[in-house]
Amino acid sequence: MQQFSLYPQEIVASLWRNRYLIKKSIQREVLGRYRGSILGVFWSFFHPLFMLAVYTFVFSVVFKARWPSASSDSKVEFAMVLFAGLMVYTVFAECINRAPGLILANTSYVKKVVYPLEILPWISLGSAAFHLSISFLVWLLAYLIFFGLPSISIVLFPLVLIPLFLLTAGMSWWLASLGVYLRDVTQLVGIITTALLFLSPIFYAISSVPENFQFIMHLNPLTPIIEQARVVLFGRGSLNILLLLYCYALSLLIVCLGFAWFQKTRKGFADVL
Repeated sequence: MQQFSLYPQEIVASLWRNRYLIKKSIQREVLGRYRGSILGVFWSFFHPLFMLAVYTFVFSVVFKARWPSASSDSKVEFAMVLFAGLMVYTVFAECINRAPGLILANTSYVKKVVYPLEILPWISLGSAAFHLSISFLVWLLAYLIFFGLPSISIVLFPLVLIPLFLLTAGMSWWLASLGVYLRDVTQLVGIITTALLFLSPIFYAISSVPENFQFIMHLNPLTPIIEQARVVLFGRGSLNILLLLYCYALSLLIVCLGFAWFQKTRKGFADVL
C-alpha cells in the first residue's frame, strides 16, 4: 500500500511539486464556472458589484443601520464596512461548503489515475481567492470614488488574509476526507456556514453584542480576521500584532492537523468509493 507523508513540510513540498497542475486547474475552475455565458468572466466583477448595491439598500435604507465606529451616517460607508467583512467570509464559506464533496466529485482521480488528491482544496481555494481579488477591486474602486485614497495600511491586507487561507485549507482537508465516509457532512456544513454568517461580525460590530454573549463571537476563528481586515482596509486604529500572531498560530495548527488527517485517511478512499 502506498505511504503518504503526514509531516507539515509535505504541504509546501506538494504545493511546489504540483504548482503547474494547481495553476492550470484553477484556471479551468474559474473559466469553467462561466463557460457558455455571454459575459463570461465579467460576471465575477458584476456579481460583487450587484451584491454591494443590494446590501447597501437593505441594511442602510430599509433597516437604517449604522456602524458604531463609522465616521459619518453615510449609507455607502456602512455598505463598504459590511462588504469588507463579507469578502473574508465568502472565501471561507465557498471552500468549506464545497470541501465535503471534493473527493466524491473526483472519484476517477481516486480509482483510475495517480493524482495528488491533496491539491484539491488548494484548487478550490485558488478559485475563491480569484473571486476575492475581484471583490477587492470592486471595494477599492468604490472607496476611491466616494472617499478618495485609502490608508497606506491597506498594503497589509494580504498579511491578514494568509491565516484565512491556511485555516480554510486545513478545514477543507479535514472535511474532504470526512465527506467520503460520512455523507451527512455536506448538510451539516451548510447549516454551520449559514450560522457563521450571523455569528461573525459582518452585519454588526462586536460592541453591539451584549457582553454576556461576546465570548461566543470570539470563539469564531473568523472574528479576529474580519476585525483586523477592517482595520487595515479603513485605516482606523492600529493592527493588533498579538491578535494577528494568534491567528497565524491557530491557522498553522489547523492546516497541519487537517493535512495529517487527510493523508492518514486517504488510504481508504478507494475502498469506500
